[in-house]
Amino acid sequence: MRINGVEIEDTFAEAFKMYAARIIVTAFNRKWALEAANKLTGFATSIIACGCEAGIEREISPEDSPDGRPGVSVLLFTMGKKGMEEQLLNRVGQTVMTCPTTACFNGLSSPEKVKVGGKLRYFGDGFQISKLLEGRRFWRIPVMEGEFLVEDSFGIQPAIGGGNFLILGETPQITLEAAERAAKASSEVPGVVLPFPGGIVRSGSKASSIYKFLRASTNTAFCPTIRGQVKSELPEGVNCVLEIVIDGLDEESIRQSMKKGVEAACIDGIKRISAGNYGGKLGPFHFHLHELFKS
Repeated sequence: MRINGVEIEDTFAEAFKMYAARIIVTAFNRKWALEAANKLTGFATSIIACGCEAGIEREISPEDSPDGRPGVSVLLFTMGKKGMEEQLLNRVGQTVMTCPTTACFNGLSSPEKVKVGGKLRYFGDGFQISKLLEGRRFWRIPVMEGEFLVEDSFGIQPAIGGGNFLILGETPQITLEAAERAAKASSEVPGVVLPFPGGIVRSGSKASSIYKFLRASTNTAFCPTIRGQVKSELPEGVNCVLEIVIDGLDEESIRQSMKKGVEAACIDGIKRISAGNYGGKLGPFHFHLHELFKS
């Protein structure tokens, strides 16, 4: 299979089970909503070492936000429910509550919930006030600026982490250009985020290492500088590989995101599109590249 002359390898991306939450941050203006969202999603690229994976899903207009102000939707992914509550408490408390003019709302309708405002309320030192609006409980926590409004509980749901594809290019410059195009296209699909910097990964990993204390190490089969020392997966003429990693609320969202990204990455100078997998040992979700385009 080829797209714009670029070979699409007959392989699959292997993804794994996660839990997701959607956090809606609003503020007096777009600047402060984005300031909070950018801090909220900081150091959240890989579950390997960050505790969660997160990213900005989209901006929200005042007409569509919970309180009629500019907003930002953030998706946050963890491996389990306990980890989700810990990450939400720490991140909302330290990055949203601290940011001028912000409020914070649950963005997922789900029967499974974790306490967020219901625990952050204690920061009010006994002066916090509870409000029930249309069946949803909120807390007004006094702060030096005025008050911080935060929803009591946030919905969480099963989700998927680790959808991916690899872009194999002739030069670092052309590969980065293709990856930037791919990241932009992939991120346009609702219900997904690309958690790595700019949506792009330079240091893709494999789930093993010669060192017993490491559970992941550099993906040697796709490293150009050691192609003569390892069993390499790089065809002739490939001197750079960049990866797009996608987390999503469901399989269809990831499929659509991968498809749009792969199409956008197929430009002159790109030799092949591949994907990262571990033979089916890592996770139950397999996104076959060829099947993305069958319909």
